[in-house]
Amino acid sequence: MRTSILARWPFTNGREEWSLPFMPMAVEHIDLSGYDVVISSSSTFAKGVIVSPGALHICYLHTPTRFLWEERVSYIDELPQPRAIKKILPYLLHRLRTWDRVAAERPDILLTNSTTSQRRIQRYYRRDASVLHPPVDLSEIPVSTTHQNYWITGGRLVGYKRFDLTVRAFAKMNMPLKIFGVGPEIHRLKRIAGPKTEFLGRISDAEKIALIGNAIGFIHPQIEDFGITAVEAMAAGKPVIAYGTGGAAETVIPGVTGLHLEAQSWEDIGDAVIRFDANRYDPRAIRTHAERFSKEQFQQQFRTFFNRVTS
Repeated sequence: MRTSILARWPFTNGREEWSLPFMPMAVEHIDLSGYDVVISSSSTFAKGVIVSPGALHICYLHTPTRFLWEERVSYIDELPQPRAIKKILPYLLHRLRTWDRVAAERPDILLTNSTTSQRRIQRYYRRDASVLHPPVDLSEIPVSTTHQNYWITGGRLVGYKRFDLTVRAFAKMNMPLKIFGVGPEIHRLKRIAGPKTEFLGRISDAEKIALIGNAIGFIHPQIEDFGITAVEAMAAGKPVIAYGTGGAAETVIPGVTGLHLEAQSWEDIGDAVIRFDANRYDPRAIRTHAERFSKEQFQQQFRTFFNRVTS
């Protein structure tokens, strides 16, 4: 593994916001001149690498850069920076967005993780991308056929993931809920939480899998490009209550592996939980569906794609 020049700059080490103005330069300075084929994985800047003339650049583009397009305002609001610095950020982000649009033209071929991301790429970059669902490691996730009396949700606790809707719904119903993860929303979520909501903080993968395996089901209130944690829950045989937009529209099958919420609201979440009947769901059938998104499936499909475009 080789790091970029930013790793040697002490004032940017571990400080994403200070690195931003220099990220395009850092990416463009990566020397890829010795390669005939370059595969990049990008949700921000990696798509902008410069390859040799005649080299093939395949980019697995997870999404158009969120903080430059769909989430610019929330990104600025959530940064722990003084107001004076936040005032100049829109100018910086505008400059980065101009570069980002140019950089999106550099890959020869785009792959992406869902039809949701495919539509966003077309909207912001005016480029076509083929869908290849990302790999989910299911090897350490056992199927659970029992449950304890709680629901679970979690991930990075940021505004766009709308964990506030789940917290509010369970507070209104006074039902047990466990939330794993950390993030800038944690204090607001704790203020609106009911007495039966437990915040678990940062946990290991093994702890997460055990907690999901013992839950009634998983709540997925957000719009995600794909939603790997929801697939992990299904791999454990757990049904998922998900807002039926974004990646969950492709991964969660209503009546088989969970159900879709019609509206992104705490009322819809509460109604779905109250009406939920765990006996309607077969944990092993849910697991079988999740295996469509396994690491092995991804490797096979990517190998077939790679052989086709390089033959």
